[in-house]
Amino acid sequence: MGWLGKVVGGTIGFALGGPLGAVAGAVFGHAFDRSEDRRFIADDRRLSETEAAQFQFFLGAFSMLAKLVQADGRVAEEEVDQIRRFMAHDLGLSPDRQQVALNIFHAALDSPGTFADFTRQFYDRFRYQPQLLELMVDIMLRVSLADGRLNDTEERLIHSAVMLFGFSEARYASIKSRYVQEAAPYYAVLGAVPDDSDDMIKKRYRKLVQEYHPDKIAAKGLPEEFTRFAEEKFREIQEAYTQIKKERHMR
Repeated sequence: MGWLGKVVGGTIGFALGGPLGAVAGAVFGHAFDRSEDRRFIADDRRLSETEAAQFQFFLGAFSMLAKLVQADGRVAEEEVDQIRRFMAHDLGLSPDRQQVALNIFHAALDSPGTFADFTRQFYDRFRYQPQLLELMVDIMLRVSLADGRLNDTEERLIHSAVMLFGFSEARYASIKSRYVQEAAPYYAVLGAVPDDSDDMIKKRYRKLVQEYHPDKIAAKGLPEEFTRFAEEKFREIQEAYTQIKKERHMR
């Protein structure tokens, strides 16, 4: 059945506070936000810890995207279309799952919570899974740059999330390089620079491959709906390393 079927079916017992709890309550009709406790309390017989994390990632991702596109005070139809394309083409969501995601998106738009409120709660849940935090930054950049530009308001919000998540400016530049042309894009993907030694490049590659293998990411709580996105990031890491090896004639 998966987490979505259990949530929609109301077969779980837990309390989720904060702005995410309010959005969940508005979308699914359960009393998600009765407790001031911001933890996610799952019934292990019905919802595993991994499923609980998957639910919060899905809920948090589309809530944060809603507040991101709302940052300038209005939500244009083309921005909603970008979200729809991300759901359909980047994530490959089924029509039913797209509708759930859109319901979350619109409930977050109507929520009094701010981008900072949602980001803080997302960080509280995934602070010990930096790979998932980085994927969230990647997602926000992809959606914001879908039209070929990143406006100042959106970048300020994304940068505020980057700082909260504890990423360095260099790491942010590395994530951003996937969507904005850089002088040494393959090195940026690996978080490296052309002056790094071959051994350093290999070390960075092995670390990233280990951290971002799709199976390992899924085990940390990435929803199955985001698997395609994680696989693409993994391929990007491999491609960057392959290209650097060719340029350097590395073995």
